Amino acid sequence: MHKHLLIVASVVILLASCIDGAYYEKNFTMPNQSWSYDNIQKFEVDIDDSTIKYDVYINLRHSANYKFSNVFILFHEKGKGLKDTVYRKEIVLAQLDGRWLSNSAGGIYENQYLAKENFTFPDTGKYEFAVEQNMRENPLKEIINVGIKLVKK
Repeated sequence: MHKHLLIVASVVILLASCIDGAYYEKNFTMPNQSWSYDNIQKFEVDIDDSTIKYDVYINLRHSANYKFSNVFILFHEKGKGLKDTVYRKEIVLAQLDGRWLSNSAGGIYENQYLAKENFTFPDTGKYEFAVEQNMRENPLKEIINVGIKLVKK
């Protein structure tokens, strides 16, 4: 019976790990864990099928010493058939009582913010996303990584 249960558990874990398969994911490390205004992170994505829908996530890793409960970013998108657009987004990182919302490992907290849901590219080709910090503090300390992730629906 234990052997059967072990096999079922292994299959479930294997299937769960396949669900999170990203079409595209790239993360940049912030020098000295400081993110300045002029350090705009750019991501070039090659789209080969314009009929597929994607969820677009912004990845953010920060240390336990990050002194704010949120972060404001500017999210840029441009490419064939898109207007060059900038969206201002707030990523909430902590609850009202100060507890971080994300999982941690060794004092590092990782967040994935859903920036665009069921997004369809108007055509095939290269598209560019960019993420820049939009807080009052510059540079923004204790930010470790910034990235994006596209998941096919």
